[in-house]
Amino acid sequence: MGKSVAVIIGIVIIVASLILIPSLAYLLVALGVIIIVLPFVMSYLVSVRREKEKESKFLEFIRELAESVRSGTPIGKSILAVSRKDLGSLTPHVQKLANQISFGITLKQALRTFAKDTRSEVISRTVELIIQAESSGGNIGSALTAAVKSVSQIEKLRKERKAQVYGMMIQGYVIFFIFVAIMLFVQIKFLPLISSAMLGSGSVAGLSLQGTAFNVIKNTFIYLLLIQAFFAGLVIGKLSEGSMKHGIKHSVILVVISYVLVAISKVLV
Repeated sequence: MGKSVAVIIGIVIIVASLILIPSLAYLLVALGVIIIVLPFVMSYLVSVRREKEKESKFLEFIRELAESVRSGTPIGKSILAVSRKDLGSLTPHVQKLANQISFGITLKQALRTFAKDTRSEVISRTVELIIQAESSGGNIGSALTAAVKSVSQIEKLRKERKAQVYGMMIQGYVIFFIFVAIMLFVQIKFLPLISSAMLGSGSVAGLSLQGTAFNVIKNTFIYLLLIQAFFAGLVIGKLSEGSMKHGIKHSVILVVISYVLVAISKVLV
């Protein structure tokens, strides 16, 4: 489903639910929002997966390059040879690098263009190390070997950190869902009990609470829940993958689940 089509369908569902089926508006609005947001989220997740694959394949690329250079092949010819191999999502970038070298573009310029195109900090740092070694007339083979060790260590540390904080990520989800349960209990059971008690006493405050103020309080609970879901997702992403941008997928998951739960609770109650 294209993004523009998803947006149109989502808007139609939202508008139709508000006009034609107001009793199910919360649930259908949630469905419409999910349909609108889902293609953008999926596109983002695919880009994140490709970024990780590029860094993983880059390790394979420089390892092959280092072996070729150590065997006595110039780095330019080594790049041309390695570019014929399948390197997944990194393949187009490596082929572009090889083409630029074939057209006579300097190795430094071609490598920097390669690093810029991949949009990866790990690749950019490693490429800069190779460029400095080549510019200073140093042993490019040793520089490539050092780069292989550096990238390997980064990947190893990233995997170790992810394994170590997996329990913390699960704990974050559990704590959030406990928070959701408490918020729903307060909204569905506790607030109506207070309102009924105040109405039973015939107080003016009770009548006011039953009206606009009561709805404001209920909506405030919903807003707090969605805000908590968004920031809890960012924190989970920071803990598990070291970057808040990777927490966006967790934020979307938690926000959608929270909204759907609230919508279902409103329909049932």
